[in-house]
Amino acid sequence: MTVYAQSSKAAPKTKSEAAKKVQQKVSGRVLKVDQSKSKYRVKVLQKSGRVVSVDVDKKSGKVSQKKKKD
Repeated sequence: MTVYAQSSKAAPKTKSEAAKKVQQKVSGRVLKVDQSKSKYRVKVLQKSGRVVSVDVDKKSGKVSQKKKKD
């Protein structure tokens, strides 16, 4: 029997997983998810109207907020 557990520390394997991981840290609506070799960049529209870019490292799963746009 195989049991799959999704830890909050687990590295995301898809854009969808990266988006879910970011939504746990930053509240708002995901606008776009881009990926490079090492990370996913998720753009989130917050309730305040700000767009926030958040990076998710593909290997570690670490979420880091980069910059804010008005």
